[in-house]
Amino acid sequence: MTASPPPLSLSGPVEDYLKAIYDLELVGAPASTNDIADRLAVSPASVSGMVRRLADQGLITHEPYRGVRLTGDGRRAALRTLRRHRILECYLTEVLGYPWDRVHAEAERLEHAASEELVELMASALGDPVHDPHGAPIPTRDGRVDEAALQPLAETAAGAQVRVRRVHDREPERLRYLAELGIRPGSLLRILDKAPFDGPITVWVEGATRAIGVGLAGEVFVQPE
Repeated sequence: MTASPPPLSLSGPVEDYLKAIYDLELVGAPASTNDIADRLAVSPASVSGMVRRLADQGLITHEPYRGVRLTGDGRRAALRTLRRHRILECYLTEVLGYPWDRVHAEAERLEHAASEELVELMASALGDPVHDPHGAPIPTRDGRVDEAALQPLAETAAGAQVRVRRVHDREPERLRYLAELGIRPGSLLRILDKAPFDGPITVWVEGATRAIGVGLAGEVFVQPE
C-alpha cells in the first residue's frame, strides 16, 4: 500500500487565501476576486497575482470572470489551517482564559507558526473539541468537517424558539455586544417580534427581553429547538 504524500508546506499568505476561498465557497458559488479582496483587505490586483500562483500550484481552479474554486489539494490545505486556527482558539479560551472577542485575531497570528504536533497535543488536552468558541466546526484530523445547515437569526420567523449554534467572529465589537445581550453558541432564544422594514428583532434570552438589529442578527446562526 502506497503511503500518502506529506502535506504541502505552504506560506502564511497562501493559507490565508485558501481559508478565505473555502469560507466564500460555502454559499455554493465560486469565490470572486472582489470578494476575496474584501475578505482579506487587499487590492484586487494582489488577488489576481495570488490566484495565478495558486492555480499554478494546483490548489485552485480559475475561470476568468466566474471566480475560483478549491481543488481537492486546496480544500485539504484549507481544512488543515482551519483545524489549527480553531483548536488554537479553543485552547486560548479554555486554558488561558482569552475572551472570545479577542481570540480570533490571536489565533490568526499563531496558526501559521504552530506545528501540527503542537496543535494535536492541544486538541488531545482539550478532549478533541468539535466546535470553536464561536460555534464553527473543527475539521477532523483526516480532513472531514460537519458544515451543518444553519439559519440566520434575521430570517427566523416571529414565535420561533431556536438555539444559537454559531456567530461570525471577525468583528470584536459585535462579539462583545452579543455577549452583553446573552447571545452566544448554546443560548436559547424565542423570537417575540420582528419590526417591519428591517427594524429590530425582539428576542427573549436568559430571562430577559432584548432587541437586536437585523444586520447583526444576520451574523447569528440558529437551529430550531
